[in-house]
Amino acid sequence: MSDAVDAIVGQWTAERPDLAAGLWPVEVMARIQRMNRVIDRHQKAFAAENDLELGELDILFTLCRSGPPYALTAGALIPAAMVTSGAITNRIDRMEAKGLVERIRDGQDRRTVRIRLTERSLALTESMITEHLRRYAEMLAPLDPATCASVAQALRTLLEAHGDTSIT
Repeated sequence: MSDAVDAIVGQWTAERPDLAAGLWPVEVMARIQRMNRVIDRHQKAFAAENDLELGELDILFTLCRSGPPYALTAGALIPAAMVTSGAITNRIDRMEAKGLVERIRDGQDRRTVRIRLTERSLALTESMITEHLRRYAEMLAPLDPATCASVAQALRTLLEAHGDTSIT
């Protein structure tokens, strides 16, 4: 079986035979990049089916997995959403207008504002997560469980080696 990355490696091998032995990183990195695009397409489609933008879906899942009271500060959401403070504010504004989140002032320090799921968005998020996980499993169906575990471990090792160990 052959994929687009095999074709790319074949083209480089034909053009620069002297690089053939050193093309193995392309075989890994290009496949990770291409799989990331596949995942991104699937996630965007899933979000759209639920009348959400991908970034909104990410915030809903982040707030839901934070546990009761399903609220975090905008500052805590920034690293999880991988956006700037201005972008997170705009996203929260849009989500608040849709009734997905509400801003709650901290009882101890009124300067602190937490972004909290609404009852409606909590129910929506809890119903979406099961389908989201089912679709992830469907995407991985061509791999047996042992291979999935090996891939997960290999990717964990790479992430750790490059300092990506924090949820934030």
